[in-house]
Amino acid sequence: MAGYRGGSSVSASTGGGGSAVAAAFSTRLLLLLTLLPLALAAFAFALQWRGGMRDPAGAAWPADAQRFPGMENSPLSSSHGGAGSYFAVSSSSSSPGADCAEILGRSAASSNGISLYRGWSFDSESAITPKICITGSTSASLHQILPWLYYHKVIGVSHFFLFVEGEAAKPAVTSVLESIRGVKIIYRTKELKEKQEKSRIWNETWLAGFFYKPCNYELFVKQSLNMEMAIIMARDAGMDWIIHLDTDELIHPAGAREYSLRRLLLDVPDNVDMVIFPNYESSIERDDIKDPFTEVSMFKKNYDHLPKDTYFGLYKEATRGNPNYFLTYGNGKSAARVQEHLRPNGAHRWHNYMKSPNEIKLEEAAILHYTYTKFSDLTSRRDRCGCKPTKEDVKRCFILEFDRLVS
Repeated sequence: MAGYRGGSSVSASTGGGGSAVAAAFSTRLLLLLTLLPLALAAFAFALQWRGGMRDPAGAAWPADAQRFPGMENSPLSSSHGGAGSYFAVSSSSSSPGADCAEILGRSAASSNGISLYRGWSFDSESAITPKICITGSTSASLHQILPWLYYHKVIGVSHFFLFVEGEAAKPAVTSVLESIRGVKIIYRTKELKEKQEKSRIWNETWLAGFFYKPCNYELFVKQSLNMEMAIIMARDAGMDWIIHLDTDELIHPAGAREYSLRRLLLDVPDNVDMVIFPNYESSIERDDIKDPFTEVSMFKKNYDHLPKDTYFGLYKEATRGNPNYFLTYGNGKSAARVQEHLRPNGAHRWHNYMKSPNEIKLEEAAILHYTYTKFSDLTSRRDRCGCKPTKEDVKRCFILEFDRLVS
C-alpha cells in the first residue's frame, strides 16, 4: 500500500512540474507578442521624427504647388496643404482667385500639361496589351473633351488621334491636349485638305451618295477621310485596335472580367477582325443639364440588347411620337484590328479592301451616346449648317429625320 501511494505522489509531482513549464512559456510568448509591435512602432516613429521616411504621395508633386481652386477655405487646405496635396496644381501664379479655366487654358510650356494628373501612370508603353487608339473629328470645347479623354484613358485607351476644327482648334484648347501623353492633334489645314482630295475614297461607290452635299453629309465624308488617315497613324504607332468615336460618346466595357476595354478586347478571339458595340441613347430627365457625363444616368437600350417581343411590343410607348426608337443612329460603333488593307466604311464601321471582315456583336458592352442632352445641342447643330428653314433645304442638309424635324 505504501509503495502504491508513493507512486501516485511521484506522478502528481511530475504533472505539476510540466504545467509550470507550460505556463512560463505562455507568459514569455505573450510578453514577446506585446513588446514586439510596440518596439516596431517606436522604431518607425524614430525614423519619421529624424526625417528618414518620405511620404510617397508628397514626392509625386512639385515644390511650387498651390491648392486646387476653391480649396482656400476648405478643411482639406490645412490637412492636405503644401507640396504633398493630391489637390495641388502646378502654377507660376500664386493668385488664389485662379479658376479652372485659367489653369486649363495655360500653354503647355508654362504649365507642362494638366498638373492635376501629374504622376498618374495611365499606361506603360512596353506593357500595354493590346494597344488601343481612338480617332475622332471634333469641334467641342475643352470642358467636353477632357473628361471624355481621361475616362477612356482609365479604361485602357493609350492613343488618341483627334482631328480638330472650330472651338477645339483654338490654341487655349490644343495647347492643353497636346501636352497629354498619347494625344496627337491634327489640324484641318490647307495641306490636309489637299492630301485628302487625292484619297482613293473619291473613286469608290460606297460613300458616293454623300459626296458634294452640305452639312451632315459633308461631315460624314470628312469623318471617313479622317478615319482613313488615322489608320495609317495607328499602324505607324503600333496599335492593335482602332475605334472611331465622337466626344459625346463613352465606351461601356460591360461583360469583361474587369471594367476595362483592354481586357474586353484581349478576350476577343484572334480570328475576329471587328467587334460591334451596340449604342444606348441617353434619355434626359431634366431640362437644365450642364454636364451630361455626370448628370445623365438613364439610357434607352439598343434593340440588339432587348428581347424582340419587348422591343416591338413597347415600340409605340418608347418612341412617344418620335420618328424612330432612337433619335439619332441605332447601328452602334465598332472597333477594328489594325491590319493591312483596312479602310473606313462610314463613321460607324470598318472594312477591308481585300476581304470581308469577320465581325462579332458584343452582348453586353455598349456605346453610351449622350445625344441632345441640352437645348443648345439642337440649335448649334442647326446653326452651324447655314441651311434655310425650308423643307427642301432641310432635307438636303440633314441625314436624320429628327434633325430635319427640329431644324
